[in-house]
Amino acid sequence: MKKSGIIFSLMLFAVATMAQGYDIGDKVEDFRLKNVDGRYVSMADFPDTEGFIIIFSCNHCPYVVAYEDRMIELHKEFAPQGFPVIAINPNDTIAEPRDSFTNMKVRAEEKNFPFHYVIDADQTVYPKFGATRTPHVFLLERDGDDLRVAYIGSIDDNFRDADAVEERFLANAIHAVKRDETPDPTVTRAIGCTIKTRD
Repeated sequence: MKKSGIIFSLMLFAVATMAQGYDIGDKVEDFRLKNVDGRYVSMADFPDTEGFIIIFSCNHCPYVVAYEDRMIELHKEFAPQGFPVIAINPNDTIAEPRDSFTNMKVRAEEKNFPFHYVIDADQTVYPKFGATRTPHVFLLERDGDDLRVAYIGSIDDNFRDADAVEERFLANAIHAVKRDETPDPTVTRAIGCTIKTRD
């Protein structure tokens, strides 16, 4: 194989690996991202939690808008049990100006978000997770000093109507983790808007 062909193959492998992101059971790297209040947030700031509900989110996506009240309720229900929500906006703000940091602050105030809403400004965090949509959920559970992925996917089975939900995938996964059990299912399909990049 020619050198150019080898380089191209390696590039494809790197892209595929980046797109894949974390799998169930994988150890998660910490991040340090800017919150809407101007302060930087890391998971290490909360050593007493049992885990985290990481939700890749944004301002404009209609799927996110449909889930915002449920995201608030999830934080209110599970943060006291050791699983707070951290919402991460992964979108490039030039490609999607509606998701600018200024608009994030406006949206957080409008909805009175009780959770941290941070921006992945240089778009380095979401590829590590393998997030592809907003919303895209990653439930993390604490394993000693590490945080590992316990569930990936959707919040529930009906983004259109909260009253018509039959399967609360995320809530059920948290309850399973708290019982020291493996969630069933561990992975569901994330339904939402694609993450916006400048390319």
